[in-house]
Amino acid sequence: MSEAETDRLEAIETGSERLLLDFPAEAVARLTISNPEKRNALDHGILDAIAATLPKLDRGIEIRCLLVTGAAPVFSAGYDIGSIPTESFERDAEALVAHPFPAALAALDAFPWPTVAALNGHCLGGGLELAITCDLRIAARDAKLGMPPAKLGLIYGHTGIRRFIETIGAPRTRELFFTGRNLDAGEAEAIGLVNGTADTDGFETAALELAAGIASNAPLSMRGNKQAIETILANPVLTGEQERELVELRESCFASEDLLEGITAFRDKRKPRWTGR
Repeated sequence: MSEAETDRLEAIETGSERLLLDFPAEAVARLTISNPEKRNALDHGILDAIAATLPKLDRGIEIRCLLVTGAAPVFSAGYDIGSIPTESFERDAEALVAHPFPAALAALDAFPWPTVAALNGHCLGGGLELAITCDLRIAARDAKLGMPPAKLGLIYGHTGIRRFIETIGAPRTRELFFTGRNLDAGEAEAIGLVNGTADTDGFETAALELAAGIASNAPLSMRGNKQAIETILANPVLTGEQERELVELRESCFASEDLLEGITAFRDKRKPRWTGR
């Protein structure tokens, strides 16, 4: 990345002191939820900052992987329900509890490059929905993951429940929501809620190595494969037009500079020099 590109990226502001942005490796952006007084609980300011920041990071191939984590020792305790004013709750409950999330999650969904949630500690409620909206999840071995709606009297939104069903299937989603029980990282990995675990000591390094490894891969391949996966998930039965679009997407790589570069680099046993073209 050129010095000008680095300067431009580092000039991006999240708009919230509780959401930190840095660039810890080549082509990797990291968002860190930093609300330690409330165990990184998500509030309107943090969620609005996520929604506002992600579109700024989609600039060519400068950023090819997004890492989302929390300030140690937790990822997120969920939505900041402790700040909800009970005196106006009956009138404002939906706006206070539900409305901050859609824009932030939509921004994560729309981000065209792979996203990785690094669960450095406990990840609960809305924090877990934020995590499963990412493409991949890695968890510290002492992390706990859970959904507490049953213990709060909350009927969860159907879009959120759909995310869990797509991730772990209906039987495990029922278990998660009906029992309200927290899972340890090993259990979460066994049911596919996380893709892998790492020792708590050295977890940040392990998560960063995962993100950096993803970012080192061919840009056209990552962006195209993510687009294909999302299209298939959103449309279990493809229309003729959607199938043609996916065929055209695949065929576009055959005339690309990057495919030739990847094959040549493999033959020459060297690191590819990607251009995204």
